[in-house]
Amino acid sequence: MNVFCNHDLNSEIVNCLKQERIEKGIAIYAYCLMPDHLHLLISPLERGVNVSKFIGAFKSKTTKIAWKYELKGKLWQQRFYDHIVRKVESLKETCEYILNNPVRKGLVENRGDYEFSGIIDSIYM
Repeated sequence: MNVFCNHDLNSEIVNCLKQERIEKGIAIYAYCLMPDHLHLLISPLERGVNVSKFIGAFKSKTTKIAWKYELKGKLWQQRFYDHIVRKVESLKETCEYILNNPVRKGLVENRGDYEFSGIIDSIYM
């Protein structure tokens, strides 16, 4: 189901992602909010919470945001898929995959034209 088709909702979700990044001490290397799912490439920082706690807090806050837009029930599936990336080269490839998702799905011709994706933290932190 294409839940993320409302520009204002999407903007609030991306803003929440950026705010939670700071509050929870998480690096966000790449993100892409697609119409029906979210891609994230994240890592806890030394002072940050673990990935599960970050995702749980983010899902809870964004669900409440979605309710303001009259979306009912849960916004996210119960579980999330995670994968450990061990090499910088793999991080770069994963970033490329995430950022090119809107192009592969035919939403835009150039990935830079998609408003709800980007890189926040450098891989070389």
